[in-house]
Amino acid sequence: MTRATPLWLLVLLQGGISAASLVVEIVAGRMLAPHVGMSLYTWTSVIAVVLAGFSAGHWWGGRLAERPAASALAWTGGALLAGAVTTAGAVLILPAVAGPVLAALQDPVSGITALTMAAFFLPSFFAGVPAPVLAQIAVTTASRSGPALGAMFASGAVGAIAGTLLAGFFFISWLGSAATLVVVTIVYVLSGLLFFWLARSRGLPIALIAGAAAAGLGGLALAAPDPCDVESRYFCIRVDDLSANPERPVHLMVIDHLAHGISARDLPEVQFTEHAAMLAELSERRAPRPDFTSYHIGGGTYSVPRAFAAGEAGEITVAEIDPAVTAFAEREFWFDPASATILHEDARRALLTRPERHYDVIIGDAFTDVVVPVHLVTQEFFQLAADRLTPGGSYLMNVIDYEDRLYALSSIVATMQTVFPVVEVWTHLTQPAPGARMVFVVVGGDRPTAVGDFSVPAPDLMRFGALADGMVAQLAEARGQVLTDDYAPIDRLIGRPD
Repeated sequence: MTRATPLWLLVLLQGGISAASLVVEIVAGRMLAPHVGMSLYTWTSVIAVVLAGFSAGHWWGGRLAERPAASALAWTGGALLAGAVTTAGAVLILPAVAGPVLAALQDPVSGITALTMAAFFLPSFFAGVPAPVLAQIAVTTASRSGPALGAMFASGAVGAIAGTLLAGFFFISWLGSAATLVVVTIVYVLSGLLFFWLARSRGLPIALIAGAAAAGLGGLALAAPDPCDVESRYFCIRVDDLSANPERPVHLMVIDHLAHGISARDLPEVQFTEHAAMLAELSERRAPRPDFTSYHIGGGTYSVPRAFAAGEAGEITVAEIDPAVTAFAEREFWFDPASATILHEDARRALLTRPERHYDVIIGDAFTDVVVPVHLVTQEFFQLAADRLTPGGSYLMNVIDYEDRLYALSSIVATMQTVFPVVEVWTHLTQPAPGARMVFVVVGGDRPTAVGDFSVPAPDLMRFGALADGMVAQLAEARGQVLTDDYAPIDRLIGRPD
């Protein structure tokens, strides 16, 4: 015989389990980022997989709800203990399978989806089981079934809202992903044991053992290597030491899954990546005066602002949305925050809300593989950037695309041509391999660059050149589409080759 379960307890259980399950959904995106980045593909896969898990769990829970209450509660308790095990296990499973899965599935959509399935389908499945069981008990034991059912649905929705807010605004930034999932594991263990107790199940001792096992797995999850040196509200950030000589340190910043920049302590004016070398050199060559002012979209390692500060450049402004990135660059990449005005806000909003500020050079450095801020590649944004340039000023941005596609590059060029009289495309002057990932810098202004090529250390001497005007026009006409705030499918355009 089961213990009488008051409606308030059923509502509380439903809300708590729903909140915990949505915490897992939000954390899933953060945990996938060090392996596949944070993109439209990532969140689409997370939402689809989690909803699939919930749906399958609801179906099984509905079948369990047909059983006698004691049996249904005991089975549901077991499902929650299994949810605790798989939730804690996701921390260990994800890094173990990420390499093989992504190596086997080169397409980003299938790779991200498969990786999400491997780590987060089962936790979502088991979390979906209790809702039908709790709803069935509520409507069959309450004096009025309608209000009871409404209370259960409302509790699930309120719990989902609370879990989303807690994960996004508190847990991840204060505890980190692994510790957050351990908190969810504990919630599932306590809830599962409560189900066994309500059912007066003889399996309670076994459930206690399973709960202890889940807690132990949570301990292993906490002890697992953390892919992040810093896990902020926005990114997973780490530094790798590339120094050949400890007396002359060189550091690499990795944000989520991509190498974001390299800096050497003793060579502030040398850029170590192709895009940074082009951005820095072209800015100086196109600037209307030696002490030019600059606005940088994205800080990262702050390599280009640091180089400008070491030279003759004038006032430097950097819009870096994540304060943790700035603090990390100061600590690990020798950036002096006093050398620039730093705005910890979205770069487009920062330009929009400061109409009195104009710059000789605006540099867009927010393009990272399949992760592209859509609102920074549209016609409306390019017009805003053009409006914030001084006479003779230039807008420059790095673009990453693939040799046998170039759809993203072409569309960005076509879009910039609707705003700027002159649009140039610069790249490393070397023959790319078929299908190779290529790095470009697109320049917009009112005049062409005075030279067609140049050589700079990056850190070895590299030669960069502008594509011929005819080739740029052909790219825009043949493959480009104008990107707007209403329609900018940049994620699809930059998708890896089939």
